[in-house]
Amino acid sequence: MSDSDGKKTLGLRGSGARPGNVKQSFSHGRTKNVVVETKRKRVVVPKPGGQKPSGPGAGPIGDPKKRPAGITDAEMERRLKAVQAAKAREAEEAAAREAEEKARAEERERRRAEVEAKEAEERAREESLKAKAEEDARRQREAEAAAQAAAAPAAPTETRSPAANKSAPATPARKTEREREDTSKRSKGGDNRRSGKLTVNQALAGGEGGRQRSMAQMKRKQERARQKAMGGNVEREKIVRNVNLPEAIVVSELANRMAERVAEVVKSLMKMGMMVTQNQTIDADTAELIIEEFGHKVVRVSDSDVEDVIKEVEDDAKDLIPRPPVITIMGHVDHGKTSLLDAIRNAKVVAGEAGGITQHIGAYQVTADNGAVLSFLDTPGHAAFTSMRSRGAQVTDIVVLVVAADDAVMPQTIEAINHAKAAKVPMIVAINKIDKPAANADKVRTDLLQHEVIVEKMSGDVQDVEVSAVTGKGLDELLEAIALQAEILELKANPNRAAVGAVIEAQLDVGRGPVATVLVQNGTLRQGDIFVVGEQYGKVRALINDQGERVKEAGPSVPVEVLGLNGTPEAGDVLNVTDTEAQAREIAEYRANAAKDKRAAAGAATTLEQLMANAKADKDVSELPILLKADVQGSAEAIVQAMEKIGNDEVRVRVLHSGVGAITETDVGLAEASGAPIMGFNVRANASARNTANQKGVEIRYYSIIYDLVDDVKAAASGLLSAEIKEHFIGYANIKEVFKVTGVGKVAGCLVTEGTARRSAGVRLLRDNVVIHEGTLKTLKRFKDEVAEVQSGQECGMAFENYDDIRPGDVIEIFEREEVTRTLA
Repeated sequence: MSDSDGKKTLGLRGSGARPGNVKQSFSHGRTKNVVVETKRKRVVVPKPGGQKPSGPGAGPIGDPKKRPAGITDAEMERRLKAVQAAKAREAEEAAAREAEEKARAEERERRRAEVEAKEAEERAREESLKAKAEEDARRQREAEAAAQAAAAPAAPTETRSPAANKSAPATPARKTEREREDTSKRSKGGDNRRSGKLTVNQALAGGEGGRQRSMAQMKRKQERARQKAMGGNVEREKIVRNVNLPEAIVVSELANRMAERVAEVVKSLMKMGMMVTQNQTIDADTAELIIEEFGHKVVRVSDSDVEDVIKEVEDDAKDLIPRPPVITIMGHVDHGKTSLLDAIRNAKVVAGEAGGITQHIGAYQVTADNGAVLSFLDTPGHAAFTSMRSRGAQVTDIVVLVVAADDAVMPQTIEAINHAKAAKVPMIVAINKIDKPAANADKVRTDLLQHEVIVEKMSGDVQDVEVSAVTGKGLDELLEAIALQAEILELKANPNRAAVGAVIEAQLDVGRGPVATVLVQNGTLRQGDIFVVGEQYGKVRALINDQGERVKEAGPSVPVEVLGLNGTPEAGDVLNVTDTEAQAREIAEYRANAAKDKRAAAGAATTLEQLMANAKADKDVSELPILLKADVQGSAEAIVQAMEKIGNDEVRVRVLHSGVGAITETDVGLAEASGAPIMGFNVRANASARNTANQKGVEIRYYSIIYDLVDDVKAAASGLLSAEIKEHFIGYANIKEVFKVTGVGKVAGCLVTEGTARRSAGVRLLRDNVVIHEGTLKTLKRFKDEVAEVQSGQECGMAFENYDDIRPGDVIEIFEREEVTRTLA
């Protein structure tokens, strides 16, 4: 404590070994008295001349009188030696510490010298580079001056001594000028940072707001300066590009086509007042301004021009090699198409179909005994799968028409003949089930004559083979006929080009996503190819053949499952391989927009009068709404077409939504809002959809055979039909007299003249053969008793419900109504 802080020091009163009081002072004026006791310290002072040598040869160490009690000379010597050893150790440790500090100082000096040497070397290198650059610049200026002097010899030249040039270097002048500009800016403007709000344009332009350069930008600037000093090319020459510009384009795609950075394009758009991101779409006019600003040329293209990249390319004849034929099996339902293909493949496909009915297009490859490869397509025979059969005929080379020998030509057989004729493909007739007792192959040949199919046995040009899928009879002859027909057609394709194929079937797999069964028609489809198919696009993630094996590529006439689509395509769409994903996306978006516009135009084409007429006509029409989910696109399409055919003028079926894949919560929500049942064809609802359907009372029905689904929907639609009412007249009665009965009203005394009068029947009151009332009986009495019926020739009393205007002579007509349930054909 200091003496000037107003507090007293801690001290003793008096001296000697006696108690004393000490007064302690604390903050806020508090004090405390403390009792202390002091003792004097005894100091031992050796007497002069009393010390004796303590060396090794000395005598007794120290004065025995002054030693502690019980300490011998040996013990005293050991203690002295220990003290000396401790002092020696301390000296050694101090010397070691001093040496270590000295070594550290030397190491620091050495490192500092190395760093300074490196810096000096770097400065020398930079000075040499700078001198070299200045020398090059001086030489260039001298060359330019010489060229100018040679070009204008008559012009008066101003002579200047080299000493004058050397005495006025350019760098200090530029530096002085820059300093003057900075000083004038500061004196004029001052600090304007708070003069107004900072706008986006100002920030991007680097004006007010003082955007600081990043460390990376500074490093890039230093690197450019270093390259310039070394004589390297700093600025690359601007490449002017022709940029194809559609009606609308994504900002990132525009930057990609100009080979410019996306950030620069976005910055230019923001300067124009458009706050956009790289994923937004801009119109063609704005994009044209941006392209011109970056110094490129604009090439306007139409939306339909995106299709030009997939135009048909004519193959050179020398590039074509033979390809396997594509054979489609067609015919009526249950005529043995799939069983015949099973016998050829030695497989069991029919066992996997519900009810033994093919409901999908199957694509398979078969290797014949002679080594020939054949690609088969198996189409459904049910009437609902007309579009599937049509697709099969369009992508095929040969049609094998299967006709059962015990059933002859049937409706779907005729339809298959028409499809084959429309596609202009050759036909081979396979007369199946020849092993059955009721088989009659000649009747089949005769029936085919009615449809202009003349087989070879009837002096025609269509091959026919009698086969049996059960016994295997005639299978070799059928394969020979197919091989002969394929040889006549001389089928060839170019495998060394971009692939083109047709989608046979498409589905949404839970684990694999959208899957399309594609028949490659030309070229080779490889894993990793980018393609567009209809309104969808994608990149081939995997190819799976008909045996379920993954393959790297698929050549012409090879059916494969393609994984990697962004959506489920329509069955029948054409697959084309493109060069880039941007091309595929543009084509898919253009097709989707065109389809949407087409649907909108079809709806807009309806006039107001037509809308009113349709609304008036639909007023009395009952609709059965349903939701449909199927396993594959072809089945969904076939079922929707079948649903459109159900109904009449009073009732019709309306498919609110049809899709591919499992039944989801979204489907259940739509079904609840519209009061429609959900029909699942070879699909099931997931757990959350089932729980939601149970909570909301939505009916979900599962089907695996199209017959059952169509029949159930027909039955449900028939329930919407109003029942037909039929009347049966059971009797007549004449009113003889009218009585007034208390509590009942007027009661007619009647005579039943014909038939029977029943209490539960309906009655009409006729006056002069004109119906004046129709209703029910309130009472029917025989004498005083209430009876159920009265026979002809007997008298009775009748009273009408809520009607009293009855007179003698009126006739009562008694009848019964019967409701007849109607069904849809």
